Amino acid sequence: MSPEVTGGTFKRDGNASYPATISGLRLDKYDVTVGRFRSFINAGSSAWSPATGSGKHSHLNGGRGLLNSGTGGGYETGWQSSWTTNLAKDRMRWTANLDCQKGWQTWQPTTGNDTLPINCVDWYEAYAFCIWDGGFLPSEAEFNYAFMGGSDENTYPWGDTAPGANASLTVYNCYYPRESGAGDCVGVQNIAPVGTVPAGNGVWGQSDLDGEVYEWLLDWYDSPYSTSFCNNCADTADTRARTRLLRGGSFYSAAYLLASSRYDNPPTSREPYFGFRCARTP
Repeated sequence: MSPEVTGGTFKRDGNASYPATISGLRLDKYDVTVGRFRSFINAGSSAWSPATGSGKHSHLNGGRGLLNSGTGGGYETGWQSSWTTNLAKDRMRWTANLDCQKGWQTWQPTTGNDTLPINCVDWYEAYAFCIWDGGFLPSEAEFNYAFMGGSDENTYPWGDTAPGANASLTVYNCYYPRESGAGDCVGVQNIAPVGTVPAGNGVWGQSDLDGEVYEWLLDWYDSPYSTSFCNNCADTADTRARTRLLRGGSFYSAAYLLASSRYDNPPTSREPYFGFRCARTP
């Protein structure tokens, strides 16, 4: 299920210095789950790799995709053949990769945890899955737009009301499921099945845009933004040692919950609070 996000113009992070225009797209209602990711691996992902150039926003700019806002200009490149070395070649390696922290990883190789978000994935695995699944990774601007409700420019996906000391609006700070207080972190038990908190859904119906897991996005990280105005753009220029963007809060902490929060890590990073969702053509 991928509800359509109506395009428009908004202020990224609510900051008038960084306006952006976004064309319509479909954004998956849920984070990618363990069950969906297992289907990807079971389908023979160890013998498969994305085609060079795949994964672009092919509905934009005559198939060229998003405008590159980073150094050099041009458009997004899509998958690069050199990235394929970052994908596991057998089920044993996939399981080892996804077992990033005992007691906290959601991955189960045969059965179980099917409705929990897959975690411990790196950026390359997230991008490859979305290509395999017929979509692409959303850009930072697209995710921020959906998170803020477009021109509504909300502080949180559900509005401007801050979440309380519970999991009634978002799965964060280890309040789920016991809601006995922050810091009550025991592991995978603190991660909810996707869509558990519908009161926190965004304007277009997406669940868990905030909390649950930080979500990998297409862009390289630049601070401040690599361009002041963004018209269907993303920073896709790999010009130096850099980090990739993640957004949205996580089940583990109270940090990075705001629309203005930006988080970054090397694309090979994998943590129990890293996940993703895919976007698709409108």
